[in-house]
Amino acid sequence: MANIFHHTSKISSLSSIEVSSKGTHTYIGENSVIDDFVKIKHVGGCGDIVLGDYVYINSGCVLYSGNGIKIGSHVLIGPNCSIVPVNHEFHNPNVLIRLQGFAASKGGIVIEDDVWLGANVTILDGTFIGKGALIGANSLVNGTIAPYSIYVGSPAKCVGFRK
Repeated sequence: MANIFHHTSKISSLSSIEVSSKGTHTYIGENSVIDDFVKIKHVGGCGDIVLGDYVYINSGCVLYSGNGIKIGSHVLIGPNCSIVPVNHEFHNPNVLIRLQGFAASKGGIVIEDDVWLGANVTILDGTFIGKGALIGANSLVNGTIAPYSIYVGSPAKCVGFRK
């Protein structure tokens, strides 16, 4: 299996981008930047990680392939964000959680163009973030975020709009 990176992308030698053993891929678009200590890990599902053009992923971020991540173009991701499109199964108390595998997909994660995620944001499986949205630092996002909206908090709540 192979990962596909546009020749103009800049990937720090201090980042870690795994090659999947399960057939999933990471695609990195034109002029995108993967900063120091970013971890891209293929685990927990059959989804690819697709980054558009001019995406900047800041230091300390973790992206799991899980059920798939699609990030549009011109997206800014602050430091220490977690993008996690996968969930552990846990319902059977007679079986260790680590042995129950992964829960059914909630649809992966989609982040449209021109989005900014502040520092320490966590994005969960099934999340859709509309074009131009802003997510404030330390927010927990689960669900649908309207285009050009501003969300903050844990769980994230809408506090306004950019236009």
